[in-house]
Amino acid sequence: MTQKGLLGLVLAVLLPLVGYLIVDHYREDAVPLPRHYIAERVDTVMKDGKQTYDTVYHTVKDFTFTNQMGQQVSLHDLPNKMVLVNFFFTSCPSICPKMMANLEKLQKAYIKSDTLLQLLSLTVDPERDSSETLRQYGLKRNINPDNWWLLTGSKKDIYDLARHEFFVSVTEGDGGPDDFIHTEKLILLDKDRQIRGYYDGTDSNVIRQVANDIAVLHLEKAKHRPPFLQRILNPGTE
Repeated sequence: MTQKGLLGLVLAVLLPLVGYLIVDHYREDAVPLPRHYIAERVDTVMKDGKQTYDTVYHTVKDFTFTNQMGQQVSLHDLPNKMVLVNFFFTSCPSICPKMMANLEKLQKAYIKSDTLLQLLSLTVDPERDSSETLRQYGLKRNINPDNWWLLTGSKKDIYDLARHEFFVSVTEGDGGPDDFIHTEKLILLDKDRQIRGYYDGTDSNVIRQVANDIAVLHLEKAKHRPPFLQRILNPGTE
């Protein structure tokens, strides 16, 4: 191999590596990350002998519902996945068709990366939307049940979740027969189950922003993850 050819090979190997190291080291500062939502408290902590403040954000609690395949599923079943949540019902004639059509576009974009994102659509009309009704609804729209769950369950549990975990309703209610929640909001959860985005699901242009935020969050460092070189030189720090 000529000296010029060897130099080209070295550069071909080193340049991507150097680029990765730079991104790995600086990505939290260089790339604006989607903000956290719903601050719950501010803790006082000591760091390097100095008093600092750490904001603790809301973490969505685990929940279990039945998907369109009749399976009991939960957030716990989705380790290391980001989750995009919305609320709908199958007979909705207004905002739901637009919202679900936009989510279909998003599902197609991630169909080859289904370990990255899970879509969850919870019905707000569980009395009518059984798992079989949801299955038929999904079949008509080519919804892949592997990475998009249509969920049904107790109305009270679903409405409590909408109000007190996802904060998509400003009205109070008891999940009873006269209670109703109807929202166009999409809610993005990161891998720590913290809320990182609210979006208008009926706006097709917003889907690009959702996809961008998912990509950026995928690069976000784990809170205590050491830099790449430290992980290579000292594997025990991973």
